[in-house]
Amino acid sequence: MTPEEIKTKVRAFLLKYIKKPDLKDDEDYFASKLINSLFAMQLVMFVEKEFKVKVEDKDLDIKNFNAIDSISSLVTRKLGC
Repeated sequence: MTPEEIKTKVRAFLLKYIKKPDLKDDEDYFASKLINSLFAMQLVMFVEKEFKVKVEDKDLDIKNFNAIDSISSLVTRKLGC
């Protein structure tokens, strides 16, 4: 799976909850207050289920989940792409 394919899936998931169709790949949606910290757990569950990876304790850093780019980077590392 390519980083672009990962970004497409992450974007589709986020746009179910964020009503901002022009969301940029590097936009920090937590800092922008588009979503709150409680949503982080939903992101973790989505990443594990969708990409079949294990998010470990060391990965549970908001910087890994605060933008489409950061989630894509995490998943790419986990998949060994």
